[in-house]
Amino acid sequence: MRRIARSFLLLFVTIPLHATVLLPIEFRELVTIAPVIVHGQVVDVHSEWVDGRRSVETFVTVEAAEYLKGNLGEQFTFKVPGGQLGRYRTVFVGAPIFQVGDEVVLFLKSTGSSFPFIIGLSQGVFRVVTDTQSGRRVVTPPAVMSVGGADPARVVRGDPARKTVSIEVFRDVVRQVLSEGAAR
Repeated sequence: MRRIARSFLLLFVTIPLHATVLLPIEFRELVTIAPVIVHGQVVDVHSEWVDGRRSVETFVTVEAAEYLKGNLGEQFTFKVPGGQLGRYRTVFVGAPIFQVGDEVVLFLKSTGSSFPFIIGLSQGVFRVVTDTQSGRRVVTPPAVMSVGGADPARVVRGDPARKTVSIEVFRDVVRQVLSEGAAR
Protein backbone atom coordinates (compact mmCIF):
# COMPACT_ATOMS: atom_id res chain seq x y z
CA MET A 1 0.00 0.00 0.00
CA ARG A 2 2.87 2.36 0.82
CA ARG A 3 4.45 1.69 -2.58
CA ILE A 4 1.26 2.67 -4.36
CA ALA A 5 0.95 5.83 -2.27
CA ARG A 6 4.59 6.79 -3.02
CA SER A 7 4.07 6.10 -6.71
CA PHE A 8 1.04 8.38 -6.84
CA LEU A 9 2.91 11.03 -4.88
CA LEU A 10 5.84 10.93 -7.30
CA LEU A 11 3.49 10.93 -10.26
CA PHE A 12 1.54 14.01 -9.21
CA VAL A 13 4.23 16.01 -7.41
CA THR A 14 6.62 16.86 -10.20
CA ILE A 15 9.16 19.60 -10.47
CA PRO A 16 9.58 21.29 -13.83
CA LEU A 17 13.05 20.85 -15.28
CA HIS A 18 14.81 23.68 -17.05
CA ALA A 19 17.30 23.14 -19.83
CA THR A 20 19.61 25.21 -21.94
CA VAL A 21 18.58 25.16 -25.57
CA LEU A 22 21.27 26.24 -28.01
CA LEU A 23 19.86 27.25 -31.37
CA PRO A 24 22.41 27.31 -34.17
CA ILE A 25 23.08 30.80 -35.51
CA GLU A 26 23.75 31.33 -39.19
CA PHE A 27 27.21 32.80 -39.88
CA ARG A 28 25.91 35.80 -41.84
CA GLU A 29 23.56 36.65 -38.99
CA LEU A 30 26.40 36.34 -36.48
CA VAL A 31 28.57 38.76 -38.48
CA THR A 32 25.68 41.18 -38.97
CA ILE A 33 24.47 41.37 -35.36
CA ALA A 34 27.89 41.45 -33.68
CA PRO A 35 28.91 45.04 -32.88
CA VAL A 36 32.50 43.83 -32.31
CA ILE A 37 34.48 41.20 -34.21
CA VAL A 38 38.06 40.88 -33.00
CA HIS A 39 41.03 38.59 -33.60
CA GLY A 40 43.35 38.37 -30.61
CA GLN A 41 45.12 36.34 -27.96
CA VAL A 42 43.95 35.50 -24.45
CA VAL A 43 46.34 37.03 -21.88
CA ASP A 44 44.40 36.45 -18.63
CA VAL A 45 41.61 34.19 -17.37
CA HIS A 46 40.19 34.40 -13.86
CA SER A 47 36.91 33.56 -12.16
CA GLU A 48 34.97 35.57 -9.58
CA TRP A 49 31.87 35.17 -7.46
CA VAL A 50 28.84 37.08 -8.77
CA ASP A 51 25.26 37.63 -7.73
CA GLY A 52 25.92 37.49 -3.98
CA ARG A 53 28.14 34.39 -4.22
CA ARG A 54 25.40 32.38 -5.92
CA SER A 55 27.40 31.66 -9.06
CA VAL A 56 30.80 32.02 -10.66
CA GLU A 57 31.66 33.87 -13.86
CA THR A 58 34.92 33.83 -15.77
CA PHE A 59 36.57 37.05 -16.91
CA VAL A 60 38.80 36.75 -19.96
CA THR A 61 41.27 39.46 -21.03
CA VAL A 62 42.27 39.56 -24.68
CA GLU A 63 45.02 41.49 -26.41
CA ALA A 64 43.56 42.56 -29.75
CA ALA A 65 45.61 41.93 -32.88
CA GLU A 66 42.98 43.15 -35.35
CA TYR A 67 39.41 44.41 -35.31
CA LEU A 68 37.22 43.35 -38.20
CA LYS A 69 34.29 45.36 -36.79
CA GLY A 70 34.02 47.78 -33.86
CA ASN A 71 36.77 48.52 -31.34
CA LEU A 72 37.23 47.85 -27.62
CA GLY A 73 40.86 48.99 -27.37
CA GLU A 74 44.23 47.24 -27.36
CA GLN A 75 43.21 45.07 -24.38
CA PHE A 76 39.72 44.36 -23.13
CA THR A 77 37.97 42.00 -20.74
CA PHE A 78 34.75 40.09 -21.42
CA LYS A 79 32.75 37.70 -19.27
CA VAL A 80 31.69 34.11 -19.76
CA PRO A 81 29.06 32.41 -17.58
CA GLY A 82 30.43 29.64 -15.37
CA GLY A 83 33.83 28.97 -13.98
CA GLN A 84 35.70 27.54 -11.02
CA LEU A 85 36.91 29.06 -7.76
CA GLY A 86 38.72 26.54 -5.61
CA ARG A 87 36.40 23.60 -5.07
CA TYR A 88 33.32 25.51 -6.26
CA ARG A 89 32.36 25.27 -9.89
CA THR A 90 29.48 26.69 -11.90
CA VAL A 91 28.83 24.90 -15.19
CA PHE A 92 26.93 26.67 -17.95
CA VAL A 93 26.16 24.40 -20.89
CA GLY A 94 27.42 25.86 -24.16
CA ALA A 95 29.82 28.31 -22.53
CA PRO A 96 33.34 28.20 -23.98
CA ILE A 97 36.41 27.61 -21.84
CA PHE A 98 39.53 29.72 -22.37
CA GLN A 99 43.19 29.36 -21.44
CA VAL A 100 45.99 31.91 -21.49
CA GLY A 101 47.63 31.79 -24.92
CA ASP A 102 44.48 30.86 -26.87
CA GLU A 103 44.27 32.66 -30.22
CA VAL A 104 40.63 33.42 -31.07
CA VAL A 105 38.26 35.38 -33.26
CA LEU A 106 35.40 36.64 -31.09
CA PHE A 107 31.95 37.96 -31.93
CA LEU A 108 31.04 40.21 -29.01
CA LYS A 109 28.17 42.34 -27.78
CA SER A 110 27.89 44.72 -24.85
CA THR A 111 24.90 46.04 -22.97
CA GLY A 112 25.43 49.30 -21.13
CA SER A 113 28.34 49.55 -18.74
CA SER A 114 28.71 45.81 -18.13
CA PHE A 115 31.44 43.63 -19.57
CA PRO A 116 31.05 42.50 -23.20
CA PHE A 117 29.87 38.93 -23.77
CA ILE A 118 30.14 36.41 -26.60
CA ILE A 119 27.16 36.16 -28.93
CA GLY A 120 25.74 32.63 -29.00
CA LEU A 121 28.14 31.35 -26.33
CA SER A 122 30.52 28.90 -28.07
CA GLN A 123 29.08 29.82 -31.46
CA GLY A 124 30.71 33.26 -31.22
CA VAL A 125 34.21 31.83 -30.67
CA PHE A 126 36.39 30.72 -33.56
CA ARG A 127 39.68 29.21 -32.42
CA VAL A 128 42.86 29.81 -34.42
CA VAL A 129 45.33 26.91 -34.34
CA THR A 130 48.36 25.82 -36.31
CA ASP A 131 47.69 22.96 -38.72
CA THR A 132 50.17 20.20 -37.94
CA GLN A 133 50.53 19.08 -41.57
CA SER A 134 50.82 22.41 -43.38
CA GLY A 135 52.02 24.69 -40.56
CA ARG A 136 49.34 27.24 -41.54
CA ARG A 137 47.22 29.08 -38.99
CA VAL A 138 43.65 27.93 -39.49
CA VAL A 139 40.27 28.80 -37.97
CA THR A 140 38.17 26.01 -36.49
CA PRO A 141 34.40 26.63 -36.63
CA PRO A 142 32.24 25.89 -33.57
CA ALA A 143 30.60 22.46 -33.39
CA VAL A 144 27.11 23.99 -33.58
CA MET A 145 26.84 26.46 -36.45
CA SER A 146 23.96 26.84 -38.85
CA VAL A 147 24.78 26.86 -42.53
CA GLY A 148 21.39 28.16 -43.55
CA GLY A 149 18.07 26.50 -44.23
CA ALA A 150 15.05 25.85 -42.08
CA ASP A 151 15.88 22.34 -40.94
CA PRO A 152 17.65 21.93 -37.60
CA ALA A 153 21.30 20.99 -37.98
CA ARG A 154 22.62 17.79 -36.44
CA VAL A 155 26.03 17.77 -34.82
CA VAL A 156 28.01 14.93 -36.36
CA ARG A 157 31.45 13.95 -35.15
CA GLY A 158 33.98 14.21 -37.97
CA ASP A 159 31.50 16.05 -40.21
CA PRO A 160 33.40 16.82 -43.45
CA ALA A 161 31.34 20.02 -43.89
CA ARG A 162 33.00 21.40 -40.74
CA LYS A 163 36.38 22.24 -42.24
CA THR A 164 39.12 24.56 -41.13
CA VAL A 165 40.04 27.56 -43.24
CA SER A 166 43.11 29.76 -43.11
CA ILE A 167 42.85 32.86 -40.93
CA GLU A 168 43.29 35.00 -44.07
CA VAL A 169 40.35 33.33 -45.84
CA PHE A 170 38.24 33.64 -42.69
CA ARG A 171 38.95 37.40 -42.45
CA ASP A 172 38.07 37.79 -46.14
CA VAL A 173 34.75 35.96 -45.65
CA VAL A 174 33.86 38.19 -42.68
CA ARG A 175 34.74 41.33 -44.66
CA GLN A 176 32.68 40.08 -47.61
CA VAL A 177 29.62 39.51 -45.40
CA LEU A 178 30.10 42.97 -43.87
CA SER A 179 30.34 44.62 -47.30
CA GLU A 180 27.23 42.77 -48.53
CA GLY A 181 25.37 43.96 -45.44
CA ALA A 182 26.51 47.56 -46.01
CA ALA A 183 25.37 47.38 -49.65
CA ARG A 184 21.82 46.53 -48.59
